[in-house]
Amino acid sequence: MSATHRINGGSAGVVTATVRRCLLNVGTALKLLVRPVRIHAAPPVPVAWGQVAFAAAAIVAALALGFAYVDAPAINGLPHLPRWVVSFFQQITDFGKGAWFLWPLGLLFLFLAALPRTISRMSEGVLDAVMTRVGFLFVAIGLTGLMAAIVKNMIGRARPGVSGVVDPFVFDPFHWAPAYASFPSGHTTTAFAALAAIAILWPRARTVLLIYAVLMGVSRVVIAAHHPTDVLAGALFGIAGAVLVRRWFAARRLGFSIGSDGTVYRFAGPSLRRIKTLARELLS
Repeated sequence: MSATHRINGGSAGVVTATVRRCLLNVGTALKLLVRPVRIHAAPPVPVAWGQVAFAAAAIVAALALGFAYVDAPAINGLPHLPRWVVSFFQQITDFGKGAWFLWPLGLLFLFLAALPRTISRMSEGVLDAVMTRVGFLFVAIGLTGLMAAIVKNMIGRARPGVSGVVDPFVFDPFHWAPAYASFPSGHTTTAFAALAAIAILWPRARTVLLIYAVLMGVSRVVIAAHHPTDVLAGALFGIAGAVLVRRWFAARRLGFSIGSDGTVYRFAGPSLRRIKTLARELLS
């Protein structure tokens, strides 16, 4: 066998081993994510149904008032906005798409899953912790966005002006067409899910993320893609989705835990020093 054939064969073997390792680690991560909840990991939490009912009623009332008194005037007022304002929001609105988060997070997770585990136990724990955080962000943003897409198509609210007039009460449930997928706003759901998920891990980032999320929500109204209540519903949906995903992870002790009082606690992340140690071991 020639040297070239040996090199090519060796390269193919490395690629095959890397792919197998990646698939194995991804499979293990999925098993951990769907494993049954252990009783001591998720103690029963008393539900304050009175508070839940009050919050639900307040949200419904706010949305109803928005439908009746805010949506149509807001859309009818858009032609009076300065052209540069509309142009600005047209330029930035696509940054609310889930792909801006999911592609980098997904590729990063696969990269981490493909890394060799010939490292110290401490570094392996650091790698697992980083993968858990990346996985949490991916699921919190991606799953919440997917659920919003299903819900909005089931509800079938028409986007502004689809019926020829600005009527916030035009619905065609289960239409499954973009023109009738207005409530809640998908871009806003993604933006606020990202805000909540990232802020859960890194609270100091919440101010910048809040500015981003608000801009995405406003942009959807300014370009007449959504009513204001679509944006409000998207913001609530995104935050609630990220919080529920956090609890799912916590019940399985993946990056979070649930205290005896039902409070969800975040595990401390790996320090920069340990991450550098991991990098040195992987490169050695």
